[in-house]
Amino acid sequence: MIRKLLFCLILVICESTIAQQISSDADWQIKKVPEDQVICFALYTVNNNILKLTAQFYELDGDADRTAHLQIKRDGQWTEIAKTKIIERGWTAPFRVENWDSSKDYEYRVAHGRRAFFNGTIRRNPVDKEEIVVAAFTGNSNKYRGPRPDVIANIKVQDPDLLFFSGDQVYDHTTHFASWLLFGRQFRDIMKDRPTICIPDDHDVGNGNLWGGGGRIGYLGYNDPEYVKEVERAQTSHLPDPYDSAPIERGIGVYYTSLNWGRIGFAIIEDRKFKSQVDILDSTALEEKGVVFSREDHIEKFSDPALIDVPGAKMLSDRQLAFLQEWGADWNGTDMKAVLSQTVFCGGAHIHRGQRLKADLDSNGWPQSGRNRALDVMRRCFALHIAGDQHLATIIHHGIDEWNDAGWSFCVPSILNFYPRKWLPEEKGLDPIPGPLADTGKYFDGFGNRITMYAYVNPAPENMYPPADNGASGYGLVRFNKVTRQITMECWPRGVDVSKPDARQYTGFPVTINQEDNYGRRAAAYLPTIEVVGRKNPVIQIIDETNKKIVYTIRINGMTFRPKVFKKGRYTIKIDGGDIIKVLRNVDSLDGAQSKTITVQFEC
Repeated sequence: MIRKLLFCLILVICESTIAQQISSDADWQIKKVPEDQVICFALYTVNNNILKLTAQFYELDGDADRTAHLQIKRDGQWTEIAKTKIIERGWTAPFRVENWDSSKDYEYRVAHGRRAFFNGTIRRNPVDKEEIVVAAFTGNSNKYRGPRPDVIANIKVQDPDLLFFSGDQVYDHTTHFASWLLFGRQFRDIMKDRPTICIPDDHDVGNGNLWGGGGRIGYLGYNDPEYVKEVERAQTSHLPDPYDSAPIERGIGVYYTSLNWGRIGFAIIEDRKFKSQVDILDSTALEEKGVVFSREDHIEKFSDPALIDVPGAKMLSDRQLAFLQEWGADWNGTDMKAVLSQTVFCGGAHIHRGQRLKADLDSNGWPQSGRNRALDVMRRCFALHIAGDQHLATIIHHGIDEWNDAGWSFCVPSILNFYPRKWLPEEKGLDPIPGPLADTGKYFDGFGNRITMYAYVNPAPENMYPPADNGASGYGLVRFNKVTRQITMECWPRGVDVSKPDARQYTGFPVTINQEDNYGRRAAAYLPTIEVVGRKNPVIQIIDETNKKIVYTIRINGMTFRPKVFKKGRYTIKIDGGDIIKVLRNVDSLDGAQSKTITVQFEC
């Protein structure tokens, strides 16, 4: 009880500090403007020839028109293609246009009345580009509410194909509307001309730490469901339609879905919303077994991490795992895959604002069994994981049963880092990675999860960005090269001008991996080499005939592929040439020294 009261006091102090800042810096809370400026910004995505665009309005007068119009320029003239009602709670205008021609750019504008317009460009789908670039952001602290000119200037130079905001776009907990307008003013110059994925995290929906629990009320759960709906309507209604739109408890909606852009498949998931709440743990019983809590979600000490991996604890939920399984097996129009979520699937920080923790339950290293189930599904389609939230940039190769037998993750740095965390292990890792960083290699995180640390960015005085930064702030770029199938992860500091020849990333970056590294599990045997004639880069799926489960699915690079498998046995191999699927059944595995080739002929 004392610990719970202390934690609540911490939250009250934090909210009081925020309130004082609001009162002393009230000019950021602009909610009403002249009628010719009532459209603040817009977010959009295009997927499967469906355009979804949400225009964010300022608060309208009582007698103002509640209709918004979407226009595109054709032959030099503005043509209306959709109109929609403005939703008053949150003042959003969601548009949906089917049969969208994604083969070319279109100038667009959102119109209201006779004088209010917001202009941008809906880009063509860059399916023919060799390299697709994603810019990834997290943690837009309210400790400094000014513009982000260095980020905007750099993104315009680097010109990514897609933007991803992984959460904590706003930090004010009870004033999402005003804070969201500020976020829009800070980033609209890059969002208006590029598809943008934006997903809310704990602070966006009014929580210090988000334990979604499937929508139920809990110790650190959602507060007002109508507030959550308003936040998600503003931040996610422009995303492709949800995979399964059934609401969770208290009528809260879902948005997990997929987006295919430039032939890169992105799964957009809600790791925090479905995650079990901390009260699934019996803290009294755990304390009797030597678990020491400093607050409900922080553990300072325990003898056995398995004590907190309790039965029934969920991370992604069964319905999201089913989505990932289906998405992972579907490679239509897709060359490479990535999963986008709020935070990384391990404990990647030891120091939290000067305090050493054994484990942070707010990270997705817990629950461990749920973490492993998620990683297992993701590795079966060789997907990279891109996330944020941790105030600490890391590149980690994950392990389930062995080190490096699963995929890689890139946790990007905060846009503004006011809550410093550090990767600072007390012992050196096994097999350190050659390079300038001291603490790389194989480790167990505080939950007992196997991780290999390849790169990290700890706060330091030399990389502080004024006026309110604790260091290590910035953003990430991920480059998917569809020709080489390489993935390059870049980490850019705040205040760097990327247009200059001497611009440098954080120490230890960039890191480049191959697509197939995202299923790093060692082979126990191999199947015969598949040689394809008549189709380039077909999709190959391996199915275990003993249990009929998919081992993995991948679009190969070229026309030959030697499938690895993880136990000796008999398998089915499906080769998808796009218009026809060839199936090889009862294929026996081979030892590594054995050699055999099967030629699969497609008609030209």
